Amino acid sequence: MTAVTVPVAVCQFAPVADRAANRERIGDLVAQAAGRGARLVVLPEYSSYFVDPLDETLAANAEGIDDAFAAHLRELADRHRVVIVAGLVERAAAGRIRNALLAVDATGILAVYRKQHLYDAFGQSESRWIEAGEVGAAATFAVDGLTLGLMTCYDLRFPEVARTLVDAGAEALVVPAEWVRGPLKEHHWTTLLAARAIENTAYVVAADHPTPVGVGHSTVVDPQGVVIAGVGTGEGIAVAELDPAAVARVREVNPVLRLRRYRVVPR
Repeated sequence: MTAVTVPVAVCQFAPVADRAANRERIGDLVAQAAGRGARLVVLPEYSSYFVDPLDETLAANAEGIDDAFAAHLRELADRHRVVIVAGLVERAAAGRIRNALLAVDATGILAVYRKQHLYDAFGQSESRWIEAGEVGAAATFAVDGLTLGLMTCYDLRFPEVARTLVDAGAEALVVPAEWVRGPLKEHHWTTLLAARAIENTAYVVAADHPTPVGVGHSTVVDPQGVVIAGVGTGEGIAVAELDPAAVARVREVNPVLRLRRYRVVPR
């Protein structure tokens, strides 16, 4: 039976170039979020390891999806009875990595998503270090009957990604990010989060890095584009309730998914 609501926490923190330190910090954040009633805890992109600017240490610190980072998430999920989403620097071939997301509960990995759109924009070149994920099946998972879909950071600028997730049944879009600061970037971040919620009549749950590298403003947006919880520019946690009945009500009044006349297909 679908839960009345699903409490979700977005945890805004700054991962560093130290895997052990990141795991310790994540443990603290998950404990705090669970203590505030969260059933789903969302952490940023690159939660396992991050260096700015990106460099060859990414590959040296990459892990498989069954290694220490994933095991730590599973242990935390079991201890606190939550589901955790976090960004993993995943090992790939020839000294490269994949920018992955893991959704984990006490039983193990519920979903894996590998970033499809690499951040080769605004003077950055993520593809120098990272192998793009394959297009195709949507990465979705369920928490207490609510279906959620995974996407990452720069994917937010491509509305097709979100649409494939709602086509796969998602009622909420989970967006871990490292949204790099720059002119108008905060405005782009908040506008696109609201747009993805409105056009898909879905919740959007987004966790970013704080300033000075990210823009902060980790946010939960409801299916009509209204921010219902958020963090400022520093580290912090925000908690909100995701209500499946609210999604159903909005989709009844505003049936854009049913009325659309185009499909999304891979290039």
